Amino acid sequence: MNAKTSLKSNLRTPTDLDPKQVSAVAEAINGIVADAFALYVKTKNFHWHMSGPHFRDYHLMLDEQGAQIYASIDPLAERVRKLGQPTLTSIGAIAKRTRIKDDDREYVDPEEMLGELIDDNKACAKAMREAHEICDGAKDVATASLLENFIDETERRVWFLFEASRAADSSGH
Repeated sequence: MNAKTSLKSNLRTPTDLDPKQVSAVAEAINGIVADAFALYVKTKNFHWHMSGPHFRDYHLMLDEQGAQIYASIDPLAERVRKLGQPTLTSIGAIAKRTRIKDDDREYVDPEEMLGELIDDNKACAKAMREAHEICDGAKDVATASLLENFIDETERRVWFLFEASRAADSSGH
């Protein structure tokens, strides 16, 4: 056993779940953690750069949503570790796994911001549902239960973003 193998085995918290299924759960959850980090940064970016007649409402809403997204990261990452699996280790690891696209433009119309965040949150909810199915197959009720709460929070963010955007954009995203 080499040093790398020894270190990896030292991270393996005992579990009664099937190791192959645990690995699939961890892979799915690590993707969700990466998405949450990226969505948090994007939400805060839009929060900091919001402008226009609805500035105060949008600014406060995005601050609240950013805090909620950030609060989901640690429980998800810790769940991966409880399963004896490694989680994300760096910004590079996040960048490799996230499905959320950056928006580095200096100025984005508020309506575009809300629309992007609607789409990104919907994508996160979809990924969580897919991960939930993996958890169900692995009989990992604890991770599935954690995801259920985060799916509900994500759907609430979509709802608020959609309703806020209706006055600014009637396309219905």
